[in-house]
Amino acid sequence: MKNIAAGGDPATVEAVREVIEAGGNAVDGAVAGVFTAMVAESTLTSAGGGGVMMVCPAGGEPVVFDFFTDMPTGCATGEDIDFFCVTVDFGPATQDFHIGRGAAGVPSNVAGLLHAQERLGRLKPKTVLAPAIRAAGKGIPISGQQAMFIQMLAPILTHEPSGQALYAPDGKLLEEGDRIIMPEFAAFLEELAVEGSRMFYHGETARLIADWAESGGLIQRNDLENYRVQERKPFVCNFCDHTVLLNPPPASSGVLVDFTLTLMEKAGCTRTGHVSLCELVCALEMTGQIRDVRMSNAAGSKHHFSLSEDDWKDCLKAFYERRLRPSPKTEPRTTGSTTHLSVLDREGNGVSVTTTNGEGCGSMLPQAGFMLNNMLGEEDINPDGFHQHKPGSRISTMMAPTMVLQKNRPVLVTGSGGSNRIRSVLVQVLVNVLCRGMSIEQAIQSPRIHYDGEMLHAESGFPKEELDGLPDDLRLKEWQGRSLFFGGAHSVGPLGGVGDLRRSGCAITFD
Repeated sequence: MKNIAAGGDPATVEAVREVIEAGGNAVDGAVAGVFTAMVAESTLTSAGGGGVMMVCPAGGEPVVFDFFTDMPTGCATGEDIDFFCVTVDFGPATQDFHIGRGAAGVPSNVAGLLHAQERLGRLKPKTVLAPAIRAAGKGIPISGQQAMFIQMLAPILTHEPSGQALYAPDGKLLEEGDRIIMPEFAAFLEELAVEGSRMFYHGETARLIADWAESGGLIQRNDLENYRVQERKPFVCNFCDHTVLLNPPPASSGVLVDFTLTLMEKAGCTRTGHVSLCELVCALEMTGQIRDVRMSNAAGSKHHFSLSEDDWKDCLKAFYERRLRPSPKTEPRTTGSTTHLSVLDREGNGVSVTTTNGEGCGSMLPQAGFMLNNMLGEEDINPDGFHQHKPGSRISTMMAPTMVLQKNRPVLVTGSGGSNRIRSVLVQVLVNVLCRGMSIEQAIQSPRIHYDGEMLHAESGFPKEELDGLPDDLRLKEWQGRSLFFGGAHSVGPLGGVGDLRRSGCAITFD
């Protein structure tokens, strides 16, 4: 067996290779890859953001490291909060985002990544962080997709002079092939490699963040000191004779993916090895309704539900009759500024890790060289309105790092960026591989759909007869080619990996 990695940029996966070849395992490699992605994919992830990692250690118990952001305890009322709307032009449409220092939740990527590496890695932090330190200090070329994100998110990324200096030096936005250089971030990482996460949550960086937040932010010094990475057991779903490990509550992703897969199993869709497009659409449509209507709204986060046998009978009756109606609530259609990395090493250790910075809050942290998140301004994870989460609570996420096991060994490590489309992406990848018998590459390259509560979005490539067989009450929008709207499911298995080209993905296999 070889080492395999799939991620969103060549620099990201090369960092995995470098660290594993230095004697590390999949956890060491994944942590190195994510920190390097904070340079190579800086519009998608950051030391100022949050994430989730699932690890299946060879011969050990799978564990989910939940290091998504917490709701700060600062006061969210009054005119002093720095929280406002900006409009981003995506070409075919525009979209409003909420940014400002008051949009930042408690940053948590640093805590989670270093915690996981300390628990299950084997190298010193200095070795693990070396690729990211080099990338930030010497710079790396901007990919075509990162250049596109910089162009689209320019109102956010260049909101303050520090962001302008990074993304638009000399007054011109970085373009494909230009080098992005982050000297302050390199210096921050060098200190982090020596002092560890205590520097971030109890030391100098904590002081910088607290001072930064005094100008309209909500993050308090005690929010950083009290932040804790949560270790959770994966949510287990049995599907097509495989064990699927999913992100558990308080995340909403795992229970929703489980509902979709279980519905198709109970309805008998998977018995023949072929799930029709109509069956898949109806299952995703009903999942959207369940999310809106049946999930509890405890603590301001829709993240848990249970169905009785009678409930399941009602669901199956509606499914069989194909009489589903669009939900009155339409999910936001964001690009999903999130990135994913999957790693499987020769020893059989599997890692699936998804991280994000949202679109960024528009403000860089002085002397540290990274932008903080805008999780408090993301509509899809604030369904009851902005700043409504209980102070100090873990915000629910749609991230879905996923692992498929057979005989207790990973046979598929996957996940995706894509905001509210993540669960749609993962359901389709799992159905393609486990039910339809596709290779990982076929599963990733196949056309995708997403139902947003109002319209069915479909990439080109579906047979006309399948599209004609969809329920008459569905509005259909057909997309040309493959689009980053439909996620980026960078995935690996024992035979190799595939980077999703929708999000500039790449994969490597090495000894």
